[in-house]
Amino acid sequence: METPESLLTRWQAAGLIDDPTAARIRAYESAHARPANRQWQVLLALILGCILLSAGVLLFVAAHWDALSPTSRLTLVLSMLAFFHGIGLLVHQRFPGLATAMHAVGTVSCGAAIALIGQIFNMQEHWPAAILLWALCAAAGWLLLRDQFQQTLTLLLIPAWIACEWADGAQNYTVANTYLARAGLVLAIVYLAAFLRSRRRAVFGILFAAGAILAPVSIGFLAEEAWRNNSFLSQTGFLPVSGQILAAALILAVIACGWLADRRSAPPAAIAAALAYALPWAQAVQNGGTLAHPWTTSEPNLLAYALVAASAVFLVWWGVHILSPALVNYGIVAFALTVAWFYFSSVMDKLNRSLGLIVLGVLFLAGGWALEQTRRRLVNAMSISATPEVNP
Repeated sequence: METPESLLTRWQAAGLIDDPTAARIRAYESAHARPANRQWQVLLALILGCILLSAGVLLFVAAHWDALSPTSRLTLVLSMLAFFHGIGLLVHQRFPGLATAMHAVGTVSCGAAIALIGQIFNMQEHWPAAILLWALCAAAGWLLLRDQFQQTLTLLLIPAWIACEWADGAQNYTVANTYLARAGLVLAIVYLAAFLRSRRRAVFGILFAAGAILAPVSIGFLAEEAWRNNSFLSQTGFLPVSGQILAAALILAVIACGWLADRRSAPPAAIAAALAYALPWAQAVQNGGTLAHPWTTSEPNLLAYALVAASAVFLVWWGVHILSPALVNYGIVAFALTVAWFYFSSVMDKLNRSLGLIVLGVLFLAGGWALEQTRRRLVNAMSISATPEVNP
Protein backbone atom coordinates (compact mmCIF):
# COMPACT_ATOMS: atom_id res chain seq x y z
CA MET A 1 0.00 0.00 0.00
CA GLU A 2 1.37 3.40 -0.99
CA THR A 3 2.02 6.01 1.66
CA PRO A 4 1.23 9.73 1.31
CA GLU A 5 4.96 10.44 1.13
CA SER A 6 5.49 8.06 -1.80
CA LEU A 7 2.54 9.61 -3.61
CA LEU A 8 3.91 13.13 -3.06
CA THR A 9 7.31 12.06 -4.36
CA ARG A 10 5.76 10.58 -7.48
CA TRP A 11 3.55 13.62 -8.13
CA GLN A 12 6.51 15.99 -7.68
CA ALA A 13 8.60 13.92 -10.08
CA ALA A 14 5.77 14.02 -12.63
CA GLY A 15 5.47 17.81 -12.26
CA LEU A 16 1.88 17.66 -10.99
CA ILE A 17 2.56 19.65 -7.81
CA ASP A 18 5.29 22.09 -6.86
CA ASP A 19 7.47 22.10 -3.73
CA PRO A 20 5.38 24.61 -1.69
CA THR A 21 2.22 22.60 -2.36
CA ALA A 22 3.96 19.38 -1.31
CA ALA A 23 5.19 21.06 1.86
CA ARG A 24 1.66 22.23 2.74
CA ILE A 25 0.29 18.72 2.17
CA ARG A 26 3.00 17.23 4.42
CA ALA A 27 2.21 19.76 7.12
CA TYR A 28 -1.49 19.00 6.91
CA GLU A 29 -0.98 15.25 7.05
CA SER A 30 1.38 15.61 10.02
CA ALA A 31 -1.15 17.71 11.89
CA HIS A 32 -3.95 15.23 11.22
CA ALA A 33 -1.93 12.04 11.50
CA ARG A 34 -3.76 9.17 13.19
CA PRO A 35 -2.24 6.09 14.78
CA ALA A 36 -3.38 3.95 11.85
CA ASN A 37 -0.87 1.23 12.64
CA ARG A 38 -2.66 0.63 15.94
CA GLN A 39 -6.22 0.65 14.65
CA TRP A 40 -6.27 -3.04 13.83
CA GLN A 41 -5.01 -3.93 17.30
CA VAL A 42 -7.84 -1.92 18.84
CA LEU A 43 -10.37 -3.52 16.49
CA LEU A 44 -9.03 -7.01 17.24
CA ALA A 45 -9.18 -6.33 20.98
CA LEU A 46 -12.78 -5.11 20.70
CA ILE A 47 -13.87 -8.13 18.66
CA LEU A 48 -12.18 -10.62 20.99
CA GLY A 49 -13.54 -8.77 24.00
CA CYS A 50 -17.08 -8.95 22.59
CA ILE A 51 -16.80 -12.67 21.87
CA LEU A 52 -15.32 -13.52 25.27
CA LEU A 53 -17.78 -11.31 27.13
CA SER A 54 -20.76 -12.81 25.28
CA ALA A 55 -19.51 -16.36 25.83
CA GLY A 56 -18.87 -15.70 29.53
CA VAL A 57 -22.30 -14.23 30.12
CA LEU A 58 -24.06 -17.05 28.28
CA LEU A 59 -22.00 -19.65 30.15
CA PHE A 60 -22.81 -18.04 33.50
CA VAL A 61 -26.51 -17.94 32.71
CA ALA A 62 -26.52 -21.55 31.48
CA ALA A 63 -24.62 -22.79 34.54
CA HIS A 64 -27.07 -21.22 37.00
CA TRP A 65 -30.23 -21.51 34.93
CA ASP A 66 -31.80 -24.40 36.80
CA ALA A 67 -31.23 -22.71 40.15
CA LEU A 68 -33.11 -19.57 39.17
CA SER A 69 -36.83 -18.97 39.48
CA PRO A 70 -38.79 -17.86 36.36
CA THR A 71 -38.96 -14.31 37.73
CA SER A 72 -35.20 -14.24 38.33
CA ARG A 73 -34.57 -15.61 34.83
CA LEU A 74 -36.71 -12.93 33.22
CA THR A 75 -35.04 -10.22 35.31
CA LEU A 76 -31.61 -11.55 34.40
CA VAL A 77 -32.11 -11.59 30.63
CA LEU A 78 -33.68 -8.13 30.63
CA SER A 79 -30.85 -6.78 32.82
CA MET A 80 -28.35 -8.26 30.40
CA LEU A 81 -29.83 -6.25 27.52
CA ALA A 82 -30.04 -3.04 29.56
CA PHE A 83 -26.44 -3.47 30.76
CA PHE A 84 -24.79 -3.88 27.38
CA HIS A 85 -26.78 -1.20 25.59
CA GLY A 86 -26.44 1.10 28.61
CA ILE A 87 -22.64 0.78 28.53
CA GLY A 88 -22.77 1.53 24.81
CA LEU A 89 -24.73 4.72 25.43
CA LEU A 90 -22.42 5.85 28.24
CA VAL A 91 -19.17 5.51 26.26
CA HIS A 92 -20.58 6.66 22.92
CA GLN A 93 -18.85 10.07 23.03
CA ARG A 94 -15.52 8.99 24.53
CA PHE A 95 -14.93 5.68 22.75
CA PRO A 96 -17.20 5.08 19.73
CA GLY A 97 -15.53 1.75 18.95
CA LEU A 98 -16.35 0.34 22.38
CA ALA A 99 -19.90 1.70 22.10
CA THR A 100 -20.34 -0.13 18.79
CA ALA A 101 -19.00 -3.34 20.35
CA MET A 102 -21.33 -3.06 23.36
CA HIS A 103 -24.37 -2.45 21.18
CA ALA A 104 -23.38 -5.44 19.03
CA VAL A 105 -23.11 -7.67 22.12
CA GLY A 106 -26.43 -6.31 23.33
CA THR A 107 -28.17 -7.21 20.05
CA VAL A 108 -26.58 -10.66 20.03
CA SER A 109 -27.72 -11.11 23.62
CA CYS A 110 -31.20 -10.13 22.50
CA GLY A 111 -31.39 -13.36 20.51
CA ALA A 112 -30.46 -15.36 23.58
CA ALA A 113 -32.98 -13.40 25.64
CA ILE A 114 -35.78 -14.13 23.16
CA ALA A 115 -34.95 -17.85 23.23
CA LEU A 116 -34.76 -17.91 27.03
CA ILE A 117 -38.04 -16.03 27.47
CA GLY A 118 -39.65 -18.42 24.99
CA GLN A 119 -38.37 -21.29 27.11
CA ILE A 120 -39.66 -19.71 30.34
CA PHE A 121 -43.18 -19.32 28.98
CA ASN A 122 -43.07 -22.49 26.81
CA MET A 123 -43.65 -20.50 23.61
CA GLN A 124 -42.74 -23.19 21.05
CA GLU A 125 -45.84 -22.97 18.85
CA HIS A 126 -44.13 -21.21 15.94
CA TRP A 127 -40.39 -21.07 16.55
CA PRO A 128 -39.40 -18.96 13.46
CA ALA A 129 -41.18 -16.03 15.12
CA ALA A 130 -38.24 -15.86 17.55
CA ILE A 131 -35.87 -15.25 14.63
CA LEU A 132 -38.24 -12.56 13.36
CA LEU A 133 -38.20 -10.81 16.74
CA TRP A 134 -34.41 -10.96 16.80
CA ALA A 135 -34.24 -9.51 13.27
CA LEU A 136 -36.61 -6.70 14.28
CA CYS A 137 -34.36 -5.88 17.24
CA ALA A 138 -31.35 -5.69 14.94
CA ALA A 139 -33.31 -3.56 12.44
CA ALA A 140 -34.29 -1.19 15.24
CA GLY A 141 -30.63 -0.95 16.25
CA TRP A 142 -29.67 -0.20 12.65
CA LEU A 143 -32.38 2.46 12.38
CA LEU A 144 -31.45 4.17 15.65
CA LEU A 145 -27.67 3.81 15.66
CA ARG A 146 -26.81 3.71 11.93
CA ASP A 147 -24.23 1.17 13.01
CA GLN A 148 -22.37 -1.21 10.70
CA PHE A 149 -22.73 -4.26 12.95
CA GLN A 150 -26.44 -3.64 13.46
CA GLN A 151 -26.84 -3.38 9.68
CA THR A 152 -24.89 -6.59 9.18
CA LEU A 153 -26.94 -8.46 11.76
CA THR A 154 -30.14 -7.24 10.14
CA LEU A 155 -29.02 -8.34 6.68
CA LEU A 156 -28.13 -11.77 8.06
CA LEU A 157 -31.14 -12.30 10.33
CA ILE A 158 -33.91 -11.35 7.89
CA PRO A 159 -32.88 -14.04 5.34
CA ALA A 160 -32.40 -16.44 8.27
CA TRP A 161 -35.98 -15.77 9.40
CA ILE A 162 -37.33 -16.36 5.87
CA ALA A 163 -35.34 -19.59 5.61
CA CYS A 164 -36.70 -20.76 8.98
CA GLU A 165 -40.27 -19.95 7.93
CA TRP A 166 -39.75 -21.92 4.73
CA ALA A 167 -38.18 -24.87 6.53
CA ASP A 168 -41.04 -24.94 9.04
CA GLY A 169 -43.87 -24.51 6.55
CA ALA A 170 -42.61 -26.77 3.74
CA GLN A 171 -40.84 -29.47 5.72
CA ASN A 172 -43.32 -32.16 4.71
CA TYR A 173 -43.06 -31.54 0.97
CA THR A 174 -40.70 -33.45 -1.29
CA VAL A 175 -37.52 -31.59 -2.30
CA ALA A 176 -38.68 -28.39 -0.56
CA ASN A 177 -35.09 -27.82 0.54
CA THR A 178 -34.04 -27.64 -3.11
CA TYR A 179 -35.94 -24.37 -3.49
CA LEU A 180 -34.37 -23.12 -0.28
CA ALA A 181 -30.91 -23.92 -1.66
CA ARG A 182 -31.75 -22.02 -4.87
CA ALA A 183 -32.63 -18.91 -2.90
CA GLY A 184 -29.51 -19.44 -0.79
CA LEU A 185 -27.27 -19.46 -3.86
CA VAL A 186 -28.77 -16.23 -5.21
CA LEU A 187 -28.49 -14.60 -1.78
CA ALA A 188 -24.83 -15.65 -1.57
CA ILE A 189 -24.02 -13.99 -4.88
CA VAL A 190 -25.87 -10.84 -3.81
CA TYR A 191 -23.79 -10.77 -0.63
CA LEU A 192 -20.66 -11.15 -2.76
CA ALA A 193 -21.48 -8.47 -5.32
CA ALA A 194 -23.81 -5.89 -3.80
CA PHE A 195 -21.47 -4.34 -1.21
CA LEU A 196 -18.18 -4.23 -3.11
CA ARG A 197 -18.26 -0.42 -3.31
CA SER A 198 -19.64 0.19 0.16
CA ARG A 199 -17.73 2.54 2.45
CA ARG A 200 -18.88 0.33 5.34
CA ARG A 201 -16.04 -2.14 5.28
CA ALA A 202 -17.31 -4.24 8.17
CA VAL A 203 -20.62 -4.77 6.33
CA PHE A 204 -18.78 -5.67 3.15
CA GLY A 205 -16.28 -8.00 4.87
CA ILE A 206 -18.79 -9.98 6.94
CA LEU A 207 -21.38 -10.32 4.16
CA PHE A 208 -18.71 -11.23 1.60
CA ALA A 209 -17.45 -13.97 3.94
CA ALA A 210 -21.01 -15.22 4.49
CA GLY A 211 -21.64 -15.30 0.75
CA ALA A 212 -18.31 -17.04 0.09
CA ILE A 213 -19.36 -19.88 2.42
CA LEU A 214 -23.04 -20.05 1.45
CA ALA A 215 -22.41 -20.26 -2.33
CA PRO A 216 -20.45 -23.58 -2.40
CA VAL A 217 -22.75 -25.09 0.23
CA SER A 218 -25.82 -24.29 -1.91
CA ILE A 219 -24.17 -25.51 -5.12
CA GLY A 220 -23.12 -28.74 -3.42
CA PHE A 221 -26.67 -29.37 -2.22
CA LEU A 222 -28.23 -28.57 -5.61
CA ALA A 223 -25.79 -30.85 -7.43
CA GLU A 224 -25.64 -33.76 -5.02
CA GLU A 225 -28.83 -33.73 -2.92
CA ALA A 226 -31.47 -31.87 -4.94
CA TRP A 227 -33.64 -34.91 -5.70
CA ARG A 228 -32.90 -36.94 -2.60
CA ASN A 229 -36.17 -37.77 -0.91
CA ASN A 230 -36.52 -38.38 2.80
CA SER A 231 -39.50 -40.69 3.16
CA PHE A 232 -39.86 -39.85 6.86
CA LEU A 233 -40.44 -36.17 6.16
CA SER A 234 -42.10 -36.17 2.75
CA GLN A 235 -45.70 -36.94 3.61
CA THR A 236 -47.70 -34.53 1.46
CA GLY A 237 -46.14 -34.98 -1.99
CA PHE A 238 -44.25 -32.61 -4.24
CA LEU A 239 -44.14 -28.91 -3.46
CA PRO A 240 -47.35 -27.37 -4.89
CA VAL A 241 -47.33 -24.76 -7.64
CA SER A 242 -48.13 -21.99 -5.18
CA GLY A 243 -45.03 -22.91 -3.20
CA GLN A 244 -42.89 -22.95 -6.32
CA ILE A 245 -44.22 -19.51 -7.33
CA LEU A 246 -43.49 -18.22 -3.83
CA ALA A 247 -39.92 -19.55 -4.06
CA ALA A 248 -39.43 -17.84 -7.43
CA ALA A 249 -40.83 -14.59 -5.97
CA LEU A 250 -38.35 -14.82 -3.09
CA ILE A 251 -35.47 -15.20 -5.52
CA LEU A 252 -36.65 -12.20 -7.54
CA ALA A 253 -37.00 -10.21 -4.30
CA VAL A 254 -33.41 -11.07 -3.36
CA ILE A 255 -32.17 -9.93 -6.77
CA ALA A 256 -34.22 -6.72 -6.46
CA CYS A 257 -32.76 -5.98 -3.01
CA GLY A 258 -29.26 -6.49 -4.39
CA TRP A 259 -30.11 -4.20 -7.31
CA LEU A 260 -31.19 -1.50 -4.85
CA ALA A 261 -27.89 -1.81 -2.97
CA ASP A 262 -25.80 -1.85 -6.15
CA ARG A 263 -27.20 -2.25 -9.64
CA ARG A 264 -24.06 -4.09 -10.72
CA SER A 265 -25.01 -7.04 -8.53
CA ALA A 266 -28.02 -7.89 -10.75
CA PRO A 267 -26.15 -9.68 -13.63
CA PRO A 268 -24.22 -12.15 -11.39
CA ALA A 269 -27.36 -12.70 -9.29
CA ALA A 270 -29.36 -13.49 -12.44
CA ILE A 271 -26.65 -15.92 -13.57
CA ALA A 272 -26.78 -17.55 -10.11
CA ALA A 273 -30.57 -17.91 -10.38
CA ALA A 274 -30.24 -19.59 -13.79
CA LEU A 275 -27.56 -21.91 -12.39
CA ALA A 276 -29.71 -22.72 -9.35
CA TYR A 277 -32.61 -23.85 -11.56
CA ALA A 278 -30.45 -25.72 -14.11
CA LEU A 279 -28.11 -27.56 -11.76
CA PRO A 280 -30.60 -30.11 -10.31
CA TRP A 281 -31.46 -31.22 -13.86
CA ALA A 282 -27.84 -31.84 -14.89
CA GLN A 283 -27.83 -35.35 -13.45
CA ALA A 284 -26.76 -38.79 -14.65
CA VAL A 285 -29.41 -41.28 -13.48
CA GLN A 286 -28.42 -44.86 -12.71
CA ASN A 287 -30.79 -47.78 -12.09
CA GLY A 288 -29.91 -51.07 -10.47
CA GLY A 289 -30.92 -53.71 -7.98
CA THR A 290 -33.35 -56.57 -8.52
CA LEU A 291 -37.00 -56.76 -9.48
CA ALA A 292 -37.88 -57.07 -5.82
CA HIS A 293 -35.55 -54.35 -4.65
CA PRO A 294 -34.84 -51.86 -7.45
CA TRP A 295 -32.95 -48.67 -6.75
CA THR A 296 -32.30 -45.43 -8.59
CA THR A 297 -29.56 -42.94 -7.88
CA SER A 298 -28.21 -39.86 -9.58
CA GLU A 299 -25.03 -37.86 -9.60
CA PRO A 300 -23.84 -34.67 -11.32
CA ASN A 301 -22.98 -35.16 -14.99
CA LEU A 302 -20.41 -33.30 -17.05
CA LEU A 303 -22.87 -30.49 -17.78
CA ALA A 304 -23.20 -29.74 -14.05
CA TYR A 305 -19.46 -29.18 -13.66
CA ALA A 306 -19.38 -27.14 -16.85
CA LEU A 307 -22.19 -24.89 -15.63
CA VAL A 308 -20.51 -24.22 -12.29
CA ALA A 309 -17.13 -23.59 -13.96
CA ALA A 310 -18.73 -21.23 -16.48
CA SER A 311 -20.42 -19.33 -13.64
CA ALA A 312 -17.05 -18.97 -11.89
CA VAL A 313 -15.52 -17.64 -15.12
CA PHE A 314 -18.40 -15.17 -15.39
CA LEU A 315 -17.67 -13.95 -11.85
CA VAL A 316 -14.05 -13.35 -12.84
CA TRP A 317 -15.10 -11.51 -16.00
CA TRP A 318 -17.64 -9.44 -14.10
CA GLY A 319 -15.04 -8.60 -11.44
CA VAL A 320 -12.73 -7.32 -14.16
CA HIS A 321 -15.60 -5.38 -15.73
CA ILE A 322 -16.49 -3.55 -12.51
CA LEU A 323 -12.85 -3.33 -11.31
CA SER A 324 -13.30 -5.54 -8.24
CA PRO A 325 -10.23 -7.58 -7.22
CA ALA A 326 -12.24 -9.31 -4.48
CA LEU A 327 -14.71 -10.73 -7.00
CA VAL A 328 -11.88 -11.75 -9.35
CA ASN A 329 -10.07 -13.55 -6.55
CA TYR A 330 -13.23 -15.35 -5.45
CA GLY A 331 -14.04 -16.36 -9.02
CA ILE A 332 -10.54 -17.82 -9.46
CA VAL A 333 -10.86 -19.80 -6.23
CA ALA A 334 -14.36 -21.00 -7.23
CA PHE A 335 -13.04 -22.20 -10.60
CA ALA A 336 -10.17 -24.07 -8.92
CA LEU A 337 -12.57 -25.71 -6.44
CA THR A 338 -14.84 -26.75 -9.32
CA VAL A 339 -11.96 -28.45 -11.12
CA ALA A 340 -10.94 -30.23 -7.90
CA TRP A 341 -14.58 -31.27 -7.31
CA PHE A 342 -14.81 -32.74 -10.82
CA TYR A 343 -11.52 -34.58 -10.43
CA PHE A 344 -12.37 -36.16 -7.06
CA SER A 345 -15.94 -37.05 -8.11
CA SER A 346 -15.51 -38.30 -11.69
CA VAL A 347 -11.86 -38.90 -12.54
CA MET A 348 -9.82 -40.09 -9.57
CA ASP A 349 -11.85 -43.26 -8.93
CA LYS A 350 -11.23 -44.37 -12.55
CA LEU A 351 -7.45 -44.30 -12.10
CA ASN A 352 -5.30 -46.51 -9.93
CA ARG A 353 -4.02 -45.05 -6.67
CA SER A 354 -0.51 -44.02 -7.79
CA LEU A 355 -1.63 -42.55 -11.13
CA GLY A 356 -4.47 -40.72 -9.39
CA LEU A 357 -2.06 -39.06 -6.96
CA ILE A 358 0.38 -38.16 -9.76
CA VAL A 359 -2.33 -36.51 -11.82
CA LEU A 360 -3.63 -34.76 -8.71
CA GLY A 361 -0.18 -33.37 -7.94
CA VAL A 362 0.28 -32.16 -11.51
CA LEU A 363 -3.19 -30.62 -11.41
CA PHE A 364 -2.41 -28.71 -8.22
CA LEU A 365 1.00 -27.51 -9.41
CA ALA A 366 0.26 -26.65 -13.03
CA GLY A 367 -3.31 -25.54 -12.48
CA GLY A 368 -2.41 -23.50 -9.43
CA TRP A 369 0.44 -21.79 -11.26
CA ALA A 370 -1.74 -20.99 -14.28
CA LEU A 371 -4.58 -19.64 -12.17
CA GLU A 372 -2.26 -17.53 -10.03
CA GLN A 373 -0.61 -16.04 -13.11
CA THR A 374 -4.02 -15.26 -14.57
CA ARG A 375 -5.18 -13.72 -11.31
CA ARG A 376 -2.12 -11.49 -11.02
CA ARG A 377 -2.41 -10.34 -14.62
CA LEU A 378 -6.08 -9.44 -14.19
CA VAL A 379 -5.57 -7.64 -10.86
CA ASN A 380 -2.59 -5.70 -12.21
CA ALA A 381 -4.59 -4.69 -15.26
CA MET A 382 -7.36 -3.40 -13.01
CA SER A 383 -4.95 -1.45 -10.80
CA ILE A 384 -3.94 0.82 -13.70
CA SER A 385 -7.53 1.39 -14.78
CA ALA A 386 -9.79 4.15 -13.60
CA THR A 387 -10.55 4.53 -9.90
CA PRO A 388 -13.77 2.63 -9.10
CA GLU A 389 -16.84 4.35 -7.71
CA VAL A 390 -17.69 4.15 -4.01
CA ASN A 391 -21.23 3.83 -2.72
CA PRO A 392 -22.25 5.48 0.56
